[in-house]
Amino acid sequence: MKKFAVFIAKREGANVEIVEKAAELHDIARDEENHALKGAEMAREILEKEGYDEDFIEAVCHCIASHSFSSGVEPKTLEAKVLSDADKLDAIGAVGVARAFMFSGERGRSIEETLRHFEEKLLKLKDLLYTKTAKELAEERHNFLLQFYKQILKELNEVQNVFKA
Repeated sequence: MKKFAVFIAKREGANVEIVEKAAELHDIARDEENHALKGAEMAREILEKEGYDEDFIEAVCHCIASHSFSSGVEPKTLEAKVLSDADKLDAIGAVGVARAFMFSGERGRSIEETLRHFEEKLLKLKDLLYTKTAKELAEERHNFLLQFYKQILKELNEVQNVFKA
């Protein structure tokens, strides 16, 4: 995800140092409820200890607080939009499919529950991107995600029909 973030930041003219630091720290509270807000709090402590100035800390923390699909915090800066876009790109395409099923396996979720996650979140991400660069990168990834989703639904229906016969 960090590579996406830096690439998009450079293409869009964002502050690369802010985006890079935010990308490094954005998921430090991944297992916490509302990980984006908790992660921003944790990042603030880390950055203060590392001696960064308050403006830099604020910028990084805003990126982290607003990066998540479900945080409810709207990205207000270009850097925050870049981080949000990079995080969304990382969640779609072949890597996104693999991550979704790995996470579901860790949590004991069924295929059907994972497909609900596709419907509720993953298939919507392309339309929530902010930057031109991310929108360009998302096309192929979204198309793969959609193709995979349709194929797995088809196969699940075939299996159900075999057992009904």
